[in-house]
Amino acid sequence: MSQRISGDFWSLLTPAEQEQFTRRSALRRWSRGEVLCREADRSDWVAMLRAGRVKASSHTAAGGEVVLAVRGPGALLGELSAVDRAPRSATLTALEPVTALVMPLAEFEAYLQAHGRVAFLLMRLLTERLRDADRKRVEFGAQDSTGRVAARLVELAERFGRPDGDAIAIALPLSQDELAGWVGASREAVSKALGVLRGAGWIRTSRMSVTVLDLASLRARAGLPG
Repeated sequence: MSQRISGDFWSLLTPAEQEQFTRRSALRRWSRGEVLCREADRSDWVAMLRAGRVKASSHTAAGGEVVLAVRGPGALLGELSAVDRAPRSATLTALEPVTALVMPLAEFEAYLQAHGRVAFLLMRLLTERLRDADRKRVEFGAQDSTGRVAARLVELAERFGRPDGDAIAIALPLSQDELAGWVGASREAVSKALGVLRGAGWIRTSRMSVTVLDLASLRARAGLPG
């Protein structure tokens, strides 16, 4: 099975490719809650996330927030606008203190021209994110809110979880409102879904954290392959 790359693009680069990326970039830091870029802003950089997590979100005409994704260390940010030079398609907000290598677009284009293998990896990244968006559209039509919450918890456990005995602990820097925006449900529906999953014995929750006790059952409830 090919390795998923959207969560950790950096680790797939060779030491020489990483060194060249770092040399062409500047290190920047953001505090929790700071906005890295806003939807519809002009695109003039890409960034490699080195520490911390960010949420990508968009806002509806009524002012509601829709969370599109959560990105963690190793993720490439701003790649879509780098390719088509269109305005930013989402707002990126730091969920916790964030450090990233920021590269101007002109430097990124030169970097890709000098490293054809990385350009191929970028093509794979964009394809994977398109497939992920397609999966989520199917999920929204096929799953109830509990199934969608289960799916997002599986994603967080697999990407950001750490072993805790036989369980998987997820430090979750998302509020229930943000989680609701991610699964396309109300805060009340998300709270009820978490209660259902707790009652089944599949998760344990505390403030800003979730412990997954039965990943296989969560995957099954989400309609995901085992």
